[in-house]
Amino acid sequence: MAAATTKIILLLNLTSIWWIYWATCAPCVPYIVKSRYIVCVCNSTYCDTVPSADRVSKGQFIVFTTSQDGFRFNKQILPASNVSKTNAIYYVKLNETRQTIIGFGGAFTDAAGINIAKLPSEAQDKLINSYYSKDGIEYTIGRVPIASCDFSTHPYSYDDFSQDLNLTKFSLASEDFKYKIPYIQSAMKVTTQPIKFFASPWSAPAWMKTNNNMTGKGSLIGQPGGPYFKAWANYFVKFLQEYEKNNISFWGLTAQNEPLDGLEVDFPFQAMGFTPELQRDFIKLDLGPALHDAGYGNIKLMMLDDIRLFVITWVKTILSDSDASKYISGVAVHWYVDAALPSSILTDAHNAYPEKFLLSTEACEGSMPWQLKVDLGAWDRAASYAHDIISDLNNWVTGWTDWNLALDPQGGPNWVSNNVDSPIIVNAEKKEFYKQPMYYILGHFSKYIVPGSIWLGIQGPKHLPLIEITAFLRPDKSVAVVIFNLGFNSVDLELTDGTTGYLPVTSPGNSIQTVIWWPS
Repeated sequence: MAAATTKIILLLNLTSIWWIYWATCAPCVPYIVKSRYIVCVCNSTYCDTVPSADRVSKGQFIVFTTSQDGFRFNKQILPASNVSKTNAIYYVKLNETRQTIIGFGGAFTDAAGINIAKLPSEAQDKLINSYYSKDGIEYTIGRVPIASCDFSTHPYSYDDFSQDLNLTKFSLASEDFKYKIPYIQSAMKVTTQPIKFFASPWSAPAWMKTNNNMTGKGSLIGQPGGPYFKAWANYFVKFLQEYEKNNISFWGLTAQNEPLDGLEVDFPFQAMGFTPELQRDFIKLDLGPALHDAGYGNIKLMMLDDIRLFVITWVKTILSDSDASKYISGVAVHWYVDAALPSSILTDAHNAYPEKFLLSTEACEGSMPWQLKVDLGAWDRAASYAHDIISDLNNWVTGWTDWNLALDPQGGPNWVSNNVDSPIIVNAEKKEFYKQPMYYILGHFSKYIVPGSIWLGIQGPKHLPLIEITAFLRPDKSVAVVIFNLGFNSVDLELTDGTTGYLPVTSPGNSIQTVIWWPS
């Protein structure tokens, strides 16, 4: 009888613990695609949520763990130690500071909206919440294409009327009202902090271009200061004004998505060519003045918006011109072919013009010809995200923007079949969506390295080359350290800031962790 009573009490205690956990954080419902390929399933009635970093008592710290083996933001509250028990110590330097974080986010493309719209309304809400609400990974950035891009169902502009240089017939497209604006507004409703939206153009209307086509090799007709360049600059202004009518204001703009694409013969989707000299003169003679004169002088205008290979040449050409530089706040970079280029290029760019911020504005997996477009549950894709984000942050980058918020199981739609992967994949047939490992990797940064966080120096042992790490001082004066273990084996290590003691952390193989504490 006593044994039975003990079992009942134990069961009740376990049940209480479970319900406390449930109330705090709804766990992942896993779908095992194949061995160690795991996604979390969400639908109209259920979706996992993400634990918050609430302040803990002095002498304690929080560890959030996501791993290839199935942990998804596993939360532990652990005690610090007054004595070190390992030689694997990482020293966080509270007095060594660098850049301030702008944020993390993704893109509201037509394709994302098309896929979200195929879900039942309750599931749509859960998908937006997963990205932008306090129950999700709390994105604070949203990128918006100006008119169409390849992740549309067809090319379109906002003024397809030839020679309408005064843009009297400018109007947003049906895609804006069906696939962009509703989900941007949904994100704005659920967020607990301001979202920094920035917009990027892929191409001017065909009639403004030298090749009379939104694709292929083509640039604006004429020269900066001329009528087509003036019309194109005012096109940005019109876009901002029309979105404001829908209660959406923009924090930033990029002057052109991947400006070198439009210099390639037969480029397959929307593009427009700029050399660095041409972008410099367009910004100083047309775009900068147009924004300023229309009352948008406070918008963060970013140059380049392309891979880091071009960064040094472009910043030297454009920012050395004071008349162009005065309109430019930052340098936008894409992640493609980063593996072939040293991240120190970003530090070189910062050192050349330290007053301009660096922001990563586009990334996705599955873009290379030899890759699967969607690889459901693939940890290696999450790992490539983690490596790139940490490398960027450790080289002065102020934030990181993913590409499409959601795609279908084929990685589309994309009107030229340039399909890729996404952190969330929508299965419209089953009325559900899947959170990929990439989603959770992104959340270890976006959820806990909040806007206003300041980069901190960190020094660690040289005998752990498979541990990548970055540290930040958050606005609430807590320290957040992201630890990425690229190796197969678990690693025991310690963190210290010189005042709090030693924080012992076990880093599982193939895992990412965010560790948070409040220095004493």
